[in-house]
Amino acid sequence: MPFELALRYSTPLTPISDLDEVLREFLRLVGYLPDGEEGRGSEGPIAQSLAYRLVRDCFLKDPARPWYIEEVTAVLKTSKPTVYRHINKLKALDLLEEVGGAADGKGRKGYRLRYGNLARAWDFTEANAQNALKRYRETVNHLQSLLEQRTAEAVPRLLTTSAGVRGARERGGPR
Repeated sequence: MPFELALRYSTPLTPISDLDEVLREFLRLVGYLPDGEEGRGSEGPIAQSLAYRLVRDCFLKDPARPWYIEEVTAVLKTSKPTVYRHINKLKALDLLEEVGGAADGKGRKGYRLRYGNLARAWDFTEANAQNALKRYRETVNHLQSLLEQRTAEAVPRLLTTSAGVRGARERGGPR
């Protein structure tokens, strides 16, 4: 699964003391929740959206607990495909980890915050972001060297071409 994280310049949300307000804005900043005003979209206010409630009412309410899809669908009163869509977004941020099957032997997968802790899960997300930025840097450096190589190769061709044109002019050839 690809790692996806929106990077936006933002001031820290530390002056805000309302947990829900900080959580909503944070989830918007990292690209999990859509941008826009409260109440925008078909689901109504962000605080009532399935995406937000999945994080707040499941993964942050009991971060160390494995949440199984059936449980999440019951808590959020929605379908499995909808739950999986939002789970996959959180997995793309590398905030969730899969937990092995239940004791009932059904072998189902559960999901929980990585390491059962939001701050530790974010460490993993941050490391992935740094690795992605490092790879972008390598590509940018490679592009720059290709540009410099092309420029260096073009200079001798220009000199050769302009010398040939000058020579032809001096001999009375076409201009």
